[in-house]
Amino acid sequence: MSELIAEKLIDIGSVQFSFNDHFTLTSGLKSPVYVDCRRIISFIDERDLIINEAVNYFKSNNLKFDLIAGGETAGIPYAAIISERMKKPMLYIRKKPKGFGKNQQIEGEFKTKDNAILIEDLATDGGSKVIFIEAMRKAGLIVKEIFVIFYYNIFDFEDSVLSNLDVNIHYLCTWKDIISVIEKRNLYNRNEINNLKNFLSNPDSWRKNNA
Repeated sequence: MSELIAEKLIDIGSVQFSFNDHFTLTSGLKSPVYVDCRRIISFIDERDLIINEAVNYFKSNNLKFDLIAGGETAGIPYAAIISERMKKPMLYIRKKPKGFGKNQQIEGEFKTKDNAILIEDLATDGGSKVIFIEAMRKAGLIVKEIFVIFYYNIFDFEDSVLSNLDVNIHYLCTWKDIISVIEKRNLYNRNEINNLKNFLSNPDSWRKNNA
């Protein structure tokens, strides 16, 4: 199923390759590849497949939570669809308090010690997730699980900022699945695929060589 999802992401243009003019990721890393999971919301069949697999993943892995929280902004539509599919309450989390009115960072109704799962579209090194988790815990929510559609999985989790927050990261697809698909389909030549593998196995080296 992970490879099927990888195929769908490639087919709808959520995975893009640029071996000469590299993309800049949110982490600042220069990358020959870019994943845009926000595109999924426009493709009904692919979206349904991914949401169904997300719900199946929660059930098969026995993940328990009271609330579904979407991170601003890319996580919000997926949290909304999943919460509707699972008939569970939803929250959304801002990157910072809105600065007027009640100056809230979390929108929605919840109680102290409610258990929430954070939904995002993807994760690289996990740095952006820290803001959401800290805000949720400050508000009294319990957060142990993060779910993303795509996980870059090119950094050791033990070395990431998330490793100190006592959370688990769950995902449907990684670069291993993408590479498997592009090799089977012969989408790029061997040199380009090897460059991609080199980047994914040693992103820090790629950053230095392409600074």
